[in-house]
Amino acid sequence: MAVIDVMNQQGEKVSQIELSNDIFDVPVKVSVLHDVVRMQLASKRQGTASVKHRGEVRGSTRKLYKQKGTGRARRGDIKSPVMRGGGSVFGPNPRSYAYKVPKKVRKLALKMALSTKLRENKLLVLDQLAFDEIKTQKFVAVMETFKIRKALILTEKDDDRLVKSARNVPYVKVLRNEGLNVYDLLAHDSLILLQSSIEALHGRLA
Repeated sequence: MAVIDVMNQQGEKVSQIELSNDIFDVPVKVSVLHDVVRMQLASKRQGTASVKHRGEVRGSTRKLYKQKGTGRARRGDIKSPVMRGGGSVFGPNPRSYAYKVPKKVRKLALKMALSTKLRENKLLVLDQLAFDEIKTQKFVAVMETFKIRKALILTEKDDDRLVKSARNVPYVKVLRNEGLNVYDLLAHDSLILLQSSIEALHGRLA
């Protein structure tokens, strides 16, 4: 099992903790990570693009002129797709782009992303990250202590002071254990785990 230092907010080592090899020492396959990230991004697409088809365009259904004898092309009504202001033929309709990959694959990809952070020394464990007031300046001071700029912070439970202190800091995101996902892990340079959240993380992925 990997052993990692537990730090406090002042940048001092306070203890050590063991991380399970089943979660933090998994062989990485780029194809698995790619599949899960694609699934997440596809699920985020709104799919609201829409056009009006012939039956949805406002206009009269009167036949514009008689069928024969004019020497012109046949015309039905003014809503024909070939007429100016007519309906669209092959335009998009609202749809969902979401799809799912197997649960085991999503779980494996999460372990791979966590393993990547540990191997690249981009994983930091803190004993706590608590503030007595909502103060962005204090949060930024902690980030500067560890020389971290772009970070994902994982907590065990909602912490209103932490969330509000960090929300105006660019490239920083605070998530609960339940919301941990592959895309956010890979999108942020560093991962900050609170010591209290590691046990819950083991329970979820072990």
